[in-house]
Amino acid sequence: MIKILCENSDYVVCVKPVGVQSQNSNAEDMVKLLSEQTGSEIFPVHRLDTAVGGTMVFAKNSHFAAELSRQITDKNFKKIYLAVLSGVPEKQSDTLTDLLFKDSSKNKVFVVKRERKGVKKASLDYNVIETADGKSLVRVFLHTGRTHQIRVQFSSRRLPLVGDGKYGGHDNGCSIALWSESVEFKYKGKTEKYSSLPDCNSYPWDLFKID
Repeated sequence: MIKILCENSDYVVCVKPVGVQSQNSNAEDMVKLLSEQTGSEIFPVHRLDTAVGGTMVFAKNSHFAAELSRQITDKNFKKIYLAVLSGVPEKQSDTLTDLLFKDSSKNKVFVVKRERKGVKKASLDYNVIETADGKSLVRVFLHTGRTHQIRVQFSSRRLPLVGDGKYGGHDNGCSIALWSESVEFKYKGKTEKYSSLPDCNSYPWDLFKID
């Protein structure tokens, strides 16, 4: 069963388990699982990597799917993540801005120096919450939603996420240490915010006090 944080006639907010695809018509993905669990049609509006878990919102009708998509385009849809870095950033908080290029044949994203076809600007803010055992727990505020953005932006600064073998995180005794902590959007004139936390008893989250 998928953990549901809120459900009404327009949307369902839930906690995506690590290892489940956000959407894929040929798999047991979140769309299929939520549709079976709620008995409603489900419309995806944003994604999480398969290896990443956490808070997601799905629309239950095409009208609200379009509304959420509009909020994403207008940057009124906010996403906050938790991540564990291999290393400690020089700054307690900072804004990271890069140009990213996705190599679709390798399903991998690279930081590049010049704008060209296929290159997109990526930006995020982070705050270091706590450090332990040479690792850092950070809270990440996305300004853009690029593929693998958090993973590649920190990796390019020699701070790969723990467990992220694709981007240099060699501690593979765990899944990628990235979690969608919260989503925030407008609904009927009010700001709605929903949050969840990773399993604080599992590595590497158990190195820190998360609340």
